Amino acid sequence: MQNDNQKLKTDKIRVRFAPSPTGFLHVGGARTALFNYLFAKKNKGDFILRIEDTDTKRFSPEFEKAILESLKWLGIKWDEGPYKQSERKEIYKKYLEKLLNENKAYYCFCSQEEIDAHRQYQMSIGQSPHYSGKCSNLSSEIINNYLLQKKSSVIRLRIISPKINFKDLIRRQIEFNTNQMGDKVIAKNLFTPLYNFAVVIDDFEMKISHIIRAEEHISNTPIQILIQQALEFPSVQYAHVPLILAPDKTKLSKRHGAISVIEYKKQGYLPETLINFIALLGWNPGTEKEIFSIISLIKEFSLERIQKGGAVFNLKKLDYLNGFYIRHKTIEKLTELIIPYLIEAGLIIKIGDRYQIKKTKEEISLETLKKIILIYQERLKKLSEISELIDFLFEDKLKYNKDLLKWKETNNQEIKSSLDKSEKILSKIKKENFNKENLEKILLTEADKEKDRGRLLWPLRVALTNKQASANPFEIAEILGKEKTIKRIKEAIDILTN
Repeated sequence: MQNDNQKLKTDKIRVRFAPSPTGFLHVGGARTALFNYLFAKKNKGDFILRIEDTDTKRFSPEFEKAILESLKWLGIKWDEGPYKQSERKEIYKKYLEKLLNENKAYYCFCSQEEIDAHRQYQMSIGQSPHYSGKCSNLSSEIINNYLLQKKSSVIRLRIISPKINFKDLIRRQIEFNTNQMGDKVIAKNLFTPLYNFAVVIDDFEMKISHIIRAEEHISNTPIQILIQQALEFPSVQYAHVPLILAPDKTKLSKRHGAISVIEYKKQGYLPETLINFIALLGWNPGTEKEIFSIISLIKEFSLERIQKGGAVFNLKKLDYLNGFYIRHKTIEKLTELIIPYLIEAGLIIKIGDRYQIKKTKEEISLETLKKIILIYQERLKKLSEISELIDFLFEDKLKYNKDLLKWKETNNQEIKSSLDKSEKILSKIKKENFNKENLEKILLTEADKEKDRGRLLWPLRVALTNKQASANPFEIAEILGKEKTIKRIKEAIDILTN
């Protein structure tokens, strides 16, 4: 690795992320983009974005837009691009013509039926299936005649190297035997190059120095190197990162967390969480440290610390990291992030720069929203969880679960007595003193007179929330205010009485 490191110091580092807009950006693609970005920034290089949109049947402008928005949301900023392959057909044509003119590539007019039949024959005699080379030495007259007739054809590269060796910066030396490869198709015609040809041309034209991509692309590397050699392009350095696996070491699927970056955003994960999490999928900092900002990642990232084995996706760790970053948000910023979820859940509506509770049309101040969010900040793992936790605060009347009001083995009469006691205590507190500190002091003093604090505090908390779990009753009572607090206690008593 010493020679490679010396080279990195003298050569301009240029890397690329080249997504295909045939779907949304998922965790694996986001990690590839991040590793390229970190490597470029660490080495004072350039990060290029290229959209590989030649698959017209599956291409969607919606996916392209979503990919760009996902990268921006994550904070992965490109230095050049986005370049589009669909706008570069003349460039590909020039290089295809060069290979044809130098007899390094040729037109193949074999039908798919012929090719399939020959492959079946090869397999029947124990050979690896590959193209027979039938069209490799057609005369120019025959070729021109077929082209004039518009006979169906493809363009194949002549494979002349028996072995391909390349050094992978993660996996070290890799060797492929090309004896049984056969001449490979590199284009359908002069204006329709296949993936492996287009990427080689793009990488050369864009002066890409390092290709950092997922390990499933290892099998594409031999043909890409052969195309480079045929065109006498300088070689690039490769680094193939490990696959992301489910906890049971199987292929990552949607049920394990293989959803799009946009979906993670909708669920209430923060961009800094995703960056931190995916950076640790296959990369080891060499310490016990788990919390990384993108700036600290740039400083500490290196290809040498990327592992060869599959990286296991751990949803619990993702939730842990998200909870950490949520807890470290200022209440102002957290409220700004959460308000859209409250609006989407139908709890509040925004009118100008003011907010209303949707069901009651009662105005609710930004300061009150901050208070509500603050008492649940420690409990949140995802921003989207907030609506289910606090919906009771935006209801005019709760639909009580009578059994939930019970504390341990207490009966209805005992719970009613407890709530009666809470109502009398709270009714005596002046409106201006109705704050959590004062409420906690008074109610805990009364609760301590019981053998079990829960006999007083549990029915009170459930009367205010109708929840199995919630913030403490002192904080909730302060937010509801004296009038609503007393009203809810009476409504709970009515449920027990009736």
